[in-house]
Amino acid sequence: MSDQAEETTESGSKPVYLGMFTGSGTGAPSSVALTGLGLALIWALGFGVWALMSGDVSASPVNVGLVVLVCFLPVCLAGFGYYISGSLGQMRTQAEELDLAVKSLRQALVVQKQSGVIERASGAEQKLNEIASTLRKTEAKLALFASAAQAAPVAAPVEKSASSEQVTSSPQATLGFEPDGVQTGALPNSDLIRALNFPDDPDDKVGFEALRRALRDRGASEVIQAAQDVLTLLSQDGIYMDDLTPDRARPEIWRRFAQGERGKTVAILGGIRDRSALALTAGRMRQDTIFRDSVHHFLRRFDRALVDFEKTASDLEIVSLTDTRSARAFMLLGRVTGTFS
Repeated sequence: MSDQAEETTESGSKPVYLGMFTGSGTGAPSSVALTGLGLALIWALGFGVWALMSGDVSASPVNVGLVVLVCFLPVCLAGFGYYISGSLGQMRTQAEELDLAVKSLRQALVVQKQSGVIERASGAEQKLNEIASTLRKTEAKLALFASAAQAAPVAAPVEKSASSEQVTSSPQATLGFEPDGVQTGALPNSDLIRALNFPDDPDDKVGFEALRRALRDRGASEVIQAAQDVLTLLSQDGIYMDDLTPDRARPEIWRRFAQGERGKTVAILGGIRDRSALALTAGRMRQDTIFRDSVHHFLRRFDRALVDFEKTASDLEIVSLTDTRSARAFMLLGRVTGTFS
């Protein structure tokens, strides 16, 4: 046994003693074993005296061997029993100390969990670090996007829906883009695609220019602002479109959906299978009325924009549109709400 050891929690609480290391695991033989050993010694002494004083026992080797066997066999058996009894007692004591040590360790784990000092497993820690990094990057992007948008002149902002106004009043940061005027003429499909994906970073000049041009178009501005609202709300639950990998659907399936077809044929459009994202979204749809109103507003706007977009878009442009962040949000929210069924 080693010296006494103790574990002390980092919160400065009482030290936890581990019984299996206290050195007290020396079990004593039972009283029955001691009594048996004593009786065996008395037997050996008495029989030995009788054999020496008796004249009936010859001095032949056989007789001497029998006398020794009869004299010392009980002593050997009693000594063996004494040793076994001591070993069993020691094992029993060690088992009790081990049980105490396990209970002490459990108590220490509970205390450490409550104080938050248990180290996470390497895989879980890496995942948490990735999530934290993603949150920091997103917050930085949102702040920079808002700064860039504030630098642009605002002439005739498009009227927002009631749900959008409620969303933007929340403490969560938004993308902060406002239209700087209403343009005439059709918006190029390429600009709408880039705008619905939103700029990738502050250096994405092409994305910012496409977004500004799209915000001057009334129809595009409505769907972009609706997408901005739901993306902001989803980010509050840690759901980011860049983390989702949807199943791809052929362009003709999207065309059939835009033309009004529903059911099993177009069900593949709800290609988001991330269980965590689906569960969080479904739960918030049931509990948060603002979120639910924003989702339905976005689904209507995106569906209307898709109907107009499909009429002039090529298959390649449809594929590009469905790969945008807004389209992924449409797949996720459409699956949750049963839009494709």
